[in-house]
Order: sequence, then C-alpha cells, then structure tokens
Amino acid sequence: MQELENHNFTNQGELKRKMSSRHLFMLSLGGVIGTGLFLSSGYTISQAGPFGAIVAYLVGALVVYLVMLCLGEMAVQMPVSGSFGVYASKFISPAAGFSVTWLYWICWAVALGTEFIGAAILMQRWFPDIEIWVFATFFAGLIFAINALSVRAFAEAEFFFSSIKVIAIVVFIVLGFGAIFGFVSFDGSNEAVLFSNLTQNGAFPNGAFAVLTVMLAVNYAFSGTELIGIAAGETKDPDTTIPHAIKTTVFRLVIFFVLTMIVLASLLSINEAGVTQAPFVVVFDKMDIPYAADIMNFVVLTAILSAGNSGLYACSRMLWSLSNEGMISSWVVKIDNRGVPMRALVLSMVGAVLALVASKFAPDTIFIALVSIAGFAVVGVWLSIPISLLGFRKQWIKDGKSLDELKFKTPFFPYIPYIVIIILLLSLVSVAWDSDQRAGLIFGLPFVGFCYLYHYLKSRCKRG
Repeated sequence: MQELENHNFTNQGELKRKMSSRHLFMLSLGGVIGTGLFLSSGYTISQAGPFGAIVAYLVGALVVYLVMLCLGEMAVQMPVSGSFGVYASKFISPAAGFSVTWLYWICWAVALGTEFIGAAILMQRWFPDIEIWVFATFFAGLIFAINALSVRAFAEAEFFFSSIKVIAIVVFIVLGFGAIFGFVSFDGSNEAVLFSNLTQNGAFPNGAFAVLTVMLAVNYAFSGTELIGIAAGETKDPDTTIPHAIKTTVFRLVIFFVLTMIVLASLLSINEAGVTQAPFVVVFDKMDIPYAADIMNFVVLTAILSAGNSGLYACSRMLWSLSNEGMISSWVVKIDNRGVPMRALVLSMVGAVLALVASKFAPDTIFIALVSIAGFAVVGVWLSIPISLLGFRKQWIKDGKSLDELKFKTPFFPYIPYIVIIILLLSLVSVAWDSDQRAGLIFGLPFVGFCYLYHYLKSRCKRG
C-alpha cells in the first residue's frame, strides 16, 4: 500500500506545507473551544444535572482522545488534505467517503452561516443602531479574506483568535475555583460554596440515561479536534508534528473542558443553567466583576470568529478533496500560486451564505434540517475514523508490511477502534429519546442514504 498523494492532478497548483506544530496545536484547540463550550454547556447541565454534565464531558473527552488516536495513525502515514473523507473512501467504500465528506462540509457550512449572524448580534451590544446584516457581511468578508491570502495567514489569524479564548478559559477556571473555595466573592458572599451543588438534586436528577442522551451535544462541543487530520496535508514534518499535536491538544482539552464544567456545575444550579444565556456570563455576573458582560461579549465574539475561520478552511479543503478524488467536477481542484484552493473557497462561502439566508428566512424548515444534519454529521464523521482504521490495518497487513514500519500506531489495537464505534453508535441511537435532538436522526439518516444513492447512480452512469 503506497502513501496517498496530496494532489492527484498535475498543472493545477499545489497545496503548501506552511503550518508548524504551533499552528496545528492552536487550530485544533481553537476549533473546539467555541460556542459548544461557551453556550451548549448550559444545556448539558440543565438536562443531565451538574454532576451528570461532568460525567458526560469526561466521557466525551475520552471519546475524542480515542478518535484522535485512530485518526493519528492514518494521518501520519498518509498526510492528505481531506483526511478522513479520503480514508473512508479508500478503506470503507467510495460511497462512504463521498457521504462523510459531504456531511462534514455541510456541518461547517451551516456553522458558518450561524456564526456570521451570531457575531453581528454580539456587535449590536456596542453598535445598536447598525443593522445585523451589515456586520454579518463585514465578518463574512473578513474571514474570506484571511483564508484567501494564504494558509499561513489563516494559521496566524487562528493562532491569535485561539490565544484569546485560551487565556479567557484559564482566567475563568482560576476565578471559578476561587469562588468555589471562598477566595472570590460570589453572589454577594465570600462563603465557600465548595461542591455541594453537584448533588443538591441527586447525582442524576433526570436519571442516568440523561447523560447518554446529551452525548450528541457533548460530542458536538468537542468537534473541531479532527481539524488536525484535515490540516495534515499542509503541515510541515507531519511524522512528528501530528502525533505531538494530538497528544498535547487532547491533554489540554481534557483540562480545559472538564475543569470548566466542574466550575460551571459547582456554581450554577440545574434551574439556572440553560441555553438562553451564556453560562459564563451568568457566573461572571455573580462574581461582581466590572464590565463582565462586555469582557465575555468580546471573548465570545472572538470564539465565533475563530470558529468561522476554522470552518471556512475545513469547508474549502473538504470540497477540494471531493474534487481531487474525482467525486465532483475537477474544475474545483485548481489551486492558486499562494497555495489556496480558491474555487473551493468561493463555493464554500456560497454554501455558508445560503445557510445564513436560511437561518434568517426559514428557521423552522430548511435551517432546522441543516442544523440537525450538522449535529448528526459530527458523530457520523467520527464513526468513520475507527472503521477506516480497521480497513487500513487490514490493507497494511495484506500488503505484507510490518507493524513496526508504521510511524505512529494506535495503542491497544483493535480494542480502541471497536470501543469508539460502540460508544458513538450508542450516542446516535440515544438521541431518539430526546425530542430536542431527534431531528438529527430524522434528517441525517435520509441525507446519508441520498449520498449513497447519488454516488451509486453516478458510478453506474460512468460504467455504462
């Protein structure tokens, strides 16, 4: 089995390996620390309870670590732009790769539409007289310009955005534990609240099964870590950079997410948590920190721009990968002299604008379907990674190669891939019992079926 080429077309330009370990680390970390942590953490607490939410995020952290171990083995051996979509195509089936890539593209395209609107809404706090569409257009143009300059410009911007978020999370954790142990005033008192709130209404006030039903939302909160794989094709020295990024990123994710959830769950009751307000803002307000709302408004704005920056990058590379693998028109595969797949970038931006329009004018029909598919897509994409690894190892042995030749090996193979598959399947099935997330299955499964049918008919037409 030969390593996959990063570009299957000649005279169409080349992607440039301009990302360092520093960029890759912040890309993955920044792609995860976004609205999933800043906003949906409140939903998780309200549904699973404070203690149940911590358990859910611990399980989520374990799952994302195991998924990244599976991805790491293939990404180091075959560092291509498109990553898991290419692996699914080669080691599961071409139809699976086609479906996985479109799922991931839609996931980020939808996210982009909502992020431009979200950023514009946040700006209205400071500029209430300016209409939302003005700022939405401005931020869309800004993110497009950053991605269009070069992969290095994208990486440097993401490093800047992510640094602000990371600093904010660290400050929040320090002040939060200060409030828990009585060193920081909380709710007008300096009394240590400790961890009594975690089990005030019982460890699992809505039942232990609630922890399972929120796993789709938790997994979605961790989405973005897989950007390590997508960026592999544009990373310097992937043999050492990717394993290092996986280990350091996941370790810090566990610290950031789990410690943040411990703080939120300890300081917010199940009745105070939800999705109407950012839980971080609620906690900061209770600490009587001056300008807390403005500070968090800026941090969340940065988080949204960071997610938009990463999202457009992911969209363009997945669309380019579809073209590179011959699944859509080869017209899209063109790369300019700065190493940017400009045609894929423009088409991804069109998808983002359509999602933005749908969210504005058809939130109860088209947009809810897109959002549901996006939530379903994250778990679907992750599910393809351990399945692809099983096929990769089988092909590796079939080609007569020794496991010692692998530059990075997933430990405890094949147990880890099978464990990941079981956990992700359980999280998908469990949402059938949650009316708020059930739409993900209702819209997601038919979409995958449509992708398989389209690919089958297209392949048949080519043969016939």
